[in-house]
Amino acid sequence: MHTLSVLVENKPGVLTRVAGLFARRGFNIESLAVGPTEHPSVSRITLVVNVADEVLEQVTKQLNKLVEVLKIVQLDTDAARRQLVLIKVKADQSNRGDVLDVVQLFQAKAVDITPDSVTIEAVGAPERMDMLVRILEPYGVRELVQSGVVGIGRGSRSISDRALRPVRQEA
Repeated sequence: MHTLSVLVENKPGVLTRVAGLFARRGFNIESLAVGPTEHPSVSRITLVVNVADEVLEQVTKQLNKLVEVLKIVQLDTDAARRQLVLIKVKADQSNRGDVLDVVQLFQAKAVDITPDSVTIEAVGAPERMDMLVRILEPYGVRELVQSGVVGIGRGSRSISDRALRPVRQEA
C-alpha cells in the first residue's frame, strides 16, 4: 500500500481528474480524503493505493502533468496516519459490558446506546481501526462507516513550505 499526499488547486473538477487518472488505468483507490489546507486556494488529496512501485512512479508522473496538481509526496511508513470509524454493534444487556470494555481499550467513545446496540466512534491508525472492527465482529456489526485515511509527515518539514509553487491566478 502506498499513501500519496497531493496538493492541488482548490477548483471544481480537480478531484474528478485525479481519481479518473487511476480509474482509466484500472487501479482501485483504497482510501480517499480531500480537504482544504492552510492556504484557502489549495486542497490536499490523500490517496491510498495498492499498486507496484513501478506503476506508482508512472501514475505519479502522469499526475504531475495535470495543470492543477501542485505537489505530490509519497508519505513515509512512519507518517502520522489517522482514520475515523463509526461502528454500530449489536449489544444487549448480556454483552454490553464486553463491548464497552473494547471501546475503552481502544480509547474510543460510545456515541449512542440503545437497548440493543452501541454506536462507537474511534479515531486512529488505519491498522488499529481494522483491528477494532475485527474484535467487534463477533458481537455483530450492524453498520460500519469509515472516513478516508489522512496523513502528514513527521517532523518540522512541510510539503507546502518547501515546494508549493504559487497557485496560478485566474486570467
